[in-house]
Amino acid sequence: MLLPADNDAHNAGQNAASPAELLARVFGYAEFRGQQKDVIDHVMGGGSCCVLMPTGQGKSLCYQIPSLCRDGVGIVVSPLIALMQDQVVALRELGVRASALHSGLDNDERREVWRALQNNELDMLYIAPERLVTEDFLNALDGLNIALFAIDEAHCISQWGHDFRPEYGQLSLLRQRFPHVPCIAVTATADAPTRMDIMERLKLDKLYTGGFDRPNITYTVSVKNTPRNQLLRFLKNRRPDDSGIIYCLSRRKVEDTAEWLCTQGYNALPYHAGLDHATRAQNQDRFIKEEGIIVVATIAFGMGINKPDVRFVAHLDLPKNIEAYYQETGRAGRDGLPSVAWMVYGMQDVAMQSQMIEDNNAPDEQKRIERQKLSSFLGYCEATSCRRQILLRYFEDECAPCGNCDTCLTPPETMDGTVAAQKVISCVYRTGQMFGAGHIVDVLLGLGGDRVEKFGHDSLSTYGIGTEHTKQEWNSIIRQLVVRGLLLVDMAGHGGIRITPEGREFLKGGKELRLRLERPDTKSALKGGRSSGRNAPALTLESSADEHLFHELKALRMAIAKEHNIPPYVIFHDKTLMEMAAIRPQTLNDMTLVSGVGQSKLERYGQMFLDVITAAA
Repeated sequence: MLLPADNDAHNAGQNAASPAELLARVFGYAEFRGQQKDVIDHVMGGGSCCVLMPTGQGKSLCYQIPSLCRDGVGIVVSPLIALMQDQVVALRELGVRASALHSGLDNDERREVWRALQNNELDMLYIAPERLVTEDFLNALDGLNIALFAIDEAHCISQWGHDFRPEYGQLSLLRQRFPHVPCIAVTATADAPTRMDIMERLKLDKLYTGGFDRPNITYTVSVKNTPRNQLLRFLKNRRPDDSGIIYCLSRRKVEDTAEWLCTQGYNALPYHAGLDHATRAQNQDRFIKEEGIIVVATIAFGMGINKPDVRFVAHLDLPKNIEAYYQETGRAGRDGLPSVAWMVYGMQDVAMQSQMIEDNNAPDEQKRIERQKLSSFLGYCEATSCRRQILLRYFEDECAPCGNCDTCLTPPETMDGTVAAQKVISCVYRTGQMFGAGHIVDVLLGLGGDRVEKFGHDSLSTYGIGTEHTKQEWNSIIRQLVVRGLLLVDMAGHGGIRITPEGREFLKGGKELRLRLERPDTKSALKGGRSSGRNAPALTLESSADEHLFHELKALRMAIAKEHNIPPYVIFHDKTLMEMAAIRPQTLNDMTLVSGVGQSKLERYGQMFLDVITAAA
């Protein structure tokens, strides 16, 4: 649904101010961050570029400000209606003349957007790629003054990207048809091959890489034991009003988990592509506009969500690769405040993802790449060193040990696993390479049982040779051998474990193997985010009085949001309210010093928030 444009919308003013002036007056920020100014200057000068910046670091400003400064309308390509609507609402709150063209509009709304576009009454137009590349729309653009083309979620262009979309591939038409219009492609997630593919397909002349680190996110990974209990212990460490996303692989698991969480006292809503459109829309709307909502979802949920105060993202199943994991966890803490990426995984997850790759009808080369990506991700999961370093290294970025991931906060124990690995591989061989991990562990521990005795495995030389490790430790060792490529799980063979050529080579001896020594979960490993890492900003305010004022400001924000039927964060982010509570501005002029308070929001809301601050003095 389109919102009516503010009467003073054009006061934001194309060509009326410099980028720095617009940054302060419209967006309410005193200075640019990172490479923003360099990117904006490049586009302002007519250049085209690809921009990689972490989520929450201001990629959108890199095309929004040039759209306002340059002559004409900025055409922004966006993959989802929800994402378009969110951006349009936020921009209109800033006094910017923005609209979107998508299938969710009725005929009257669509005609009004066309009229405004043709009459030069828009600063920015958001549109889906498949609509943009139609001949009718391209013909219409021929008669317009275009400030720039901006392509959001640009990794969708590349076949090597984790979320490739064929309709995005047609966007190269823009560069052929409008070669003199600046083009900026932005994404938070692209490995080196994906970046180069984007640059080549769009004929871009410069690449800006702003780094991939999200220092406010605490990364923690645990082995699945009793996943529901593990999730519950994690959630009990969160604030009651924390919003979060929990990802599951299957629709059934999404619904079962959401239902179970409701019985535990949480406001949990399911979201997957199998739900009817009205239910999905309602659940997404509640998540965006309310506090304390947890969405349990498949990967169908997320890309269109720009909610800045998502305090945690949890995975109950393994994502397919590091790019997917990075993007999904990146939906936490967009406002820069402490947040958590929490995950549990097990060997069954590894087997499922491997089988999905093999069952795919993709070319062999694509399958080879997907196997490599899964292997890299499993290396991250089994890490004994700083997780953030491994994550950033994958994207050719780097950092010192972060002090804000589970392996930094609670360093894992390691052991010489050479002999243990040899025992496992020998046992797999002697049992015929057709049994699952549970059976192999029973044989190693000499536990017997009907199944072991039925196949005569209690008479094998490997029966009972592994009593030095517990069942949990043996399961961990087997899982790590699968990750290292020495064993594989044959899903077509009902989950039987087989030995790889690398495993047979290892069994010949000569190589030492260090493995992670798995211990039972502890509370410290599950808290996540409560300890502020070396680089993580603190979530708490200086005093209880400031904390109380912050919650009063949040209550006012929620009341305004409900009255106008808009998300609370569109009015002010939590970070802005925290700054108000900390510095307590006394006049409207003082309020302009608060980050995130631009002229339009000052005029609309400044006095209301000032009244609450004054009353608390």
